[in-house]
Amino acid sequence: QVQLVESGGGLVQTGGSLSLSCAASGRTLSTPAMAWFRQAPGKEREFVAGVGWSGTTRYGDSVKARFTISKDNAKNTVYLQMNNLKPEDTAVYFCATRLGVVATKPEHYNYWGQGTQVTVSS
Repeated sequence: QVQLVESGGGLVQTGGSLSLSCAASGRTLSTPAMAWFRQAPGKEREFVAGVGWSGTTRYGDSVKARFTISKDNAKNTVYLQMNNLKPEDTAVYFCATRLGVVATKPEHYNYWGQGTQVTVSS
């Protein structure tokens, strides 16, 4: 089993920044893709960003040019730097991992963290 633990959520004003971290432990995957999803109340889980084992990144359209995903393979940790935050970014942010390339649909991921709340006030 793979365990994922997110941290770094909180409350920020519009235009502010937050950085999320997700640390993987346990039987970590050999060539994992790691991704961030988010889910607002009453909405479906949405792909935010992902990074493959080789370092290839993908972003959801709503966060391009504002969010940056990165990873530290030695620490089995993925990061999400969020800049110029907007109220519509308010959601629970989840970290997920799978073997292979980055996928944008949540059903393609095998392991999930418990989520961390991000709230952007207007």
